[in-house]
Amino acid sequence: MRLVFFQPDIPQNLGASIRLAACFGAGIDVIEPCAFPLNDRAMRRAALDYAPLADFRRHDSYDRWQDDRGAGRMVLFTTQGAEKLWDFAFRPDDHLVFGRESAGVPDDVHADADARVIIPIRPEARSLNVAMSAGIALAEAMRQLG
Repeated sequence: MRLVFFQPDIPQNLGASIRLAACFGAGIDVIEPCAFPLNDRAMRRAALDYAPLADFRRHDSYDRWQDDRGAGRMVLFTTQGAEKLWDFAFRPDDHLVFGRESAGVPDDVHADADARVIIPIRPEARSLNVAMSAGIALAEAMRQLG
């Protein structure tokens, strides 16, 4: 199981997600470019001391990530999702993909997804924080897979 962040906007969200991946034993991928410098100093500050515990991979483009990702479904979490999180059956080799905080993912990335999943929230609420969404999704996937 891997968490994948498409061109993240907010370093603190990425840092929290690195910690999440490290604590749950999931891999984490970042598809660049990011809206912030993704260097060693920034990573140490954002991820605290959890970065060495995470299986962290950087990809300089979406196409490069597609070439490098290997087996497993691309499961896109989106407010335009087709299947509710609670109804989706996860697999151990899934790649859980989360879009930019400001814009989600472009249409071509949407089209490439093997599955589109929504985390059900109240209709009057717009969306969840991306790190929180990743935590909810990963916890449900791990619960299902034991």
